[in-house]
Amino acid sequence: MKIIETSRVVTNVILTVPNGAKWGDWGEIQFCTSGHANGFAIKVQEPQGILKDDTSLNGIRLYCESGETIESAVGPFGEWSNSINCSKGYLNSFSLNVEKPQGPLDDSAANNIKFKCQDGEELKGDSYEWGTFGPWSLSCKTGAICGIQTRVEPTNRGFFTDDTGLNDVQFYCCD
Repeated sequence: MKIIETSRVVTNVILTVPNGAKWGDWGEIQFCTSGHANGFAIKVQEPQGILKDDTSLNGIRLYCESGETIESAVGPFGEWSNSINCSKGYLNSFSLNVEKPQGPLDDSAANNIKFKCQDGEELKGDSYEWGTFGPWSLSCKTGAICGIQTRVEPTNRGFFTDDTGLNDVQFYCCD
């Protein structure tokens, strides 16, 4: 396990899913300075139409109980959604909607996300679902989600390239 320097007590649980796409680079890990995440928002590009490049999901923000907002790497396209929050408790696990590689056609990679709150409430982003939701991640055994790291492909790489935006994400549990 990678050692992370933070003032937070991070458990040994990093929440991942097996269906994330592999393009792009991992951004910096960001943590709530105190408490846990109780909501999220997503940055989504509208469909671009035939012969244009869709990136779909470009970013994920976490809303911490302390009132701060955290995010890792974010692509440049799209608009942020309104926050979606747990009725009570905190975010505890997730599932990612990912489109498999399309070969010579337009790849969009990650397109949407769902979270489960500690009480089992399910929250889903308002995005396009090109592809499928994969399996649910593990749940935080103690505490809840308090950190995020995203994998984002650099965009605007040229006329004959295919940009994807956000490809994968992992979350960190804190006591």
